[in-house]
Amino acid sequence: MHDTQIKKLIDAEKRRQKNVINLIASENYVSKDVLEALGSELTNKYAEGYSALRYYGGNEIVDQIENLAKTRALTVFSLKPEEWAVNVQPLSGSPANVAVYLALVPQGGKIMGMSLDHGGHLTHGHKVSITGKMWTQVPYGVSKETERIDYDALRELAVREKPAIIVAGFTAYPRVIDWAKFREIADACGAYLMVDLSHTAGLVAGGAYPSPFPYADIVTTTVHKTLRGPRSALIFSKKDTRGLPVKIDKAVFPGMQGGPHLNQIAAVAVALQEDAAPAFKKYAAQVVKNAAALSDELQKLGWRIVSGGTDSHLLLVDVWMAGKGIGGKEASDRLEKAGIIVNKNTIPNDARSPVDPSGIRLGSAAETTRGKKEKDFREIARKIDKILRT
Repeated sequence: MHDTQIKKLIDAEKRRQKNVINLIASENYVSKDVLEALGSELTNKYAEGYSALRYYGGNEIVDQIENLAKTRALTVFSLKPEEWAVNVQPLSGSPANVAVYLALVPQGGKIMGMSLDHGGHLTHGHKVSITGKMWTQVPYGVSKETERIDYDALRELAVREKPAIIVAGFTAYPRVIDWAKFREIADACGAYLMVDLSHTAGLVAGGAYPSPFPYADIVTTTVHKTLRGPRSALIFSKKDTRGLPVKIDKAVFPGMQGGPHLNQIAAVAVALQEDAAPAFKKYAAQVVKNAAALSDELQKLGWRIVSGGTDSHLLLVDVWMAGKGIGGKEASDRLEKAGIIVNKNTIPNDARSPVDPSGIRLGSAAETTRGKKEKDFREIARKIDKILRT
């Protein structure tokens, strides 16, 4: 690379990534093949529109790439093409979620999503997001006693508020979700059921977490978390008499964005082929085992884990209660100085500010990619304990 300043910074970031323990639940490490696709000549091609329906010429090859990415996306989740469609053009998870609302929810209509401080995402209708400015959020949360979803309370709220769409799937909820109950609740109030699978998509693909596809109308997911792909997103929509795939496609283009990033789509296709390999099932299972080991060891050391544990790749640690006055920001800063990267995070019913909340969020996916097993995560827990209690 002739740009020595950028080259030095890239090299510095490589060294940083190599020398830390990465417990960011939203991050992972892609293969060299994924990086090669991202840095390919596909960056040069502009292909506004969809396969066989482009507004520019020269698309014979990139049409094949986009179609291959779609086929692989359906395959990795064991979906039949006559039952499901997938859009592979969203640039990332937030635009994908916005596109779904744009397609299916009238402006000002109700989005029923988990509140941010209980584990939801900004794009589930939070007021600071465009999703809370264009639509109205009907927020739900977890039980104060169990810190898990109370499905009876959820149903009561949905029937009373009658949202246009219910969003299931979260950014900081560690437990298995009862997709069937969400389906029943959506049917009871006449809402679409959208699942934001961004965090657990790789676990579903690997058979380590229940699949929402038998129950959902729409499933969105990022590709860069547990699927170990590039920063991108997918929108799956059920084929039925409501015409969901057509509505979704129109919302993505021309509704939300112009030409797709074909290098990104090719990298998605590469990652999805890797996700369909037998080795990925072992990886997904190990991710869940490692998170459980981390959670169990921290609890043995006296730390409170939100909801009492985890069923997935992530867990929330209440550092304020057990840390003798340590807030989430201070805990994150201390750990980073010691080479362990986490993120500060609110916990359910948090009395502290999101800028310095009571908790931290830990994830096992990235370090599992590096080959770590349960014993390694138990050792990481002991390191965390030592750093935060010093």
